[in-house]
Amino acid sequence: MAGKRDPQMEKEALEWIFQVVGEPVPNDEFGNILKDGQVLCRLMNKLSPGAIAKINSGSIQFKMMENINNFSSSARAYGVSIQDLFQTADLFEKKDLAVVCNMIHSLGRQTYVHPEWQGPYLGPRPAEENKREFTDEQLAASKTVIGLQAGNNKGASQAGMNEGAQRRVIIGK
Repeated sequence: MAGKRDPQMEKEALEWIFQVVGEPVPNDEFGNILKDGQVLCRLMNKLSPGAIAKINSGSIQFKMMENINNFSSSARAYGVSIQDLFQTADLFEKKDLAVVCNMIHSLGRQTYVHPEWQGPYLGPRPAEENKREFTDEQLAASKTVIGLQAGNNKGASQAGMNEGAQRRVIIGK
């Protein structure tokens, strides 16, 4: 699992998180900083005010896991795709911190989609629709072009390609 982690992406994610919440970045390991879920909950409340009503404090495991779960639920509601979500144990038990980092980057990309968000962004801007309109004449002209996928490849064929053993189908006795 450690091989999947990208220290540069983790650093960017932490810098973005603490820039959004307005706090200095702690000098600790990625998983340790985020493990209790409090920072992530504060992040979601900055991105979407009131998204998480109560942020649990203290060191009770159940409460920390509840923070992480609340963060994931509110991130999903904010627009993060279900494929980008991580499971609570991925962060709490530090099983797969790479998916945690990927989800934070996915959340950062979602901020571009929300025009009410005027703060810092994380990652590249998502692609926008580039719808094209063609006239009937342009569509008719495109039908006269024969592409190479239509079978015209200057006489080349697979004739004589008898390399290797042939596969034979033998029907029962």
